[in-house]
Amino acid sequence: MDVELKERFMELLERDKEFRYAVAGYLGLAEILKRMDKLEENQIKLWENINKLWEEVRSLREGQNRLWESVNKLWEEVKSLREGQNRLWDEVRSLREGQEKLWEEVRSLREGQNKLWEEVRSLREGQNKLWEEVRSLREDFSVMNRKLDALGARWGIMAEECFRESLRGILEKEFGFRVERWIRTDHEGYVFGYKEQVEIDLAISDGKVILVEVTSHAKISDVFLVKRKAEFYSKVEGRKVDRLIIVSPYADDKAKTACITHGVELYTV
Repeated sequence: MDVELKERFMELLERDKEFRYAVAGYLGLAEILKRMDKLEENQIKLWENINKLWEEVRSLREGQNRLWESVNKLWEEVKSLREGQNRLWDEVRSLREGQEKLWEEVRSLREGQNKLWEEVRSLREGQNKLWEEVRSLREDFSVMNRKLDALGARWGIMAEECFRESLRGILEKEFGFRVERWIRTDHEGYVFGYKEQVEIDLAISDGKVILVEVTSHAKISDVFLVKRKAEFYSKVEGRKVDRLIIVSPYADDKAKTACITHGVELYTV
């Protein structure tokens, strides 16, 4: 702009009021347009920022969704761990119950073992008492044997009946045995091989039956005869003979061997 035009323009502003207002209006509109342009730029930037913010929000939501998925998976794992823990506790309870049952069985076995030991002790005590009775009987029959020796030395070989009566007196008076004569007819010939009466001398004490056979000379045939008499007695009476005894002032060697073999007690001079 040259100097004259500028001076002219300034002069018009000073003199012409309408011109001055027109220039002022023009200058204000230009400012507004500038501001509007700037506002539009700011609005564009704002929308860009909003879009970026929405992108970040979407990203956050996606991250949140992934986080929830991870949380859900974690809860599933926790649930699975709890179920496994519950199964483990069930197994522990089952093992404890099994252990308690095992201890019950152990206690029962111990009680049974204690009862068994009680029975063993009782049997041992009974066995000891039995041995005491056996020793007592041996002593008694030892005394009887000595008395038989005395009888043999005093009277020599006497008749069997006389010897039997003497023995009866010794058993009844000295040892308290109940002596009786048992007589039955053997219709089948079990003892002698033909029908015949069977006579047995029995000594009874404390419910025990002792078969006593008295003979002047004990032979091997007498041993088997005593055995058959005992079997015949058991067959008829349904009762076991507890002891078999042969009393004789003389016994040959075969008779002695047969007595030992067949469990027959031999008392001889």
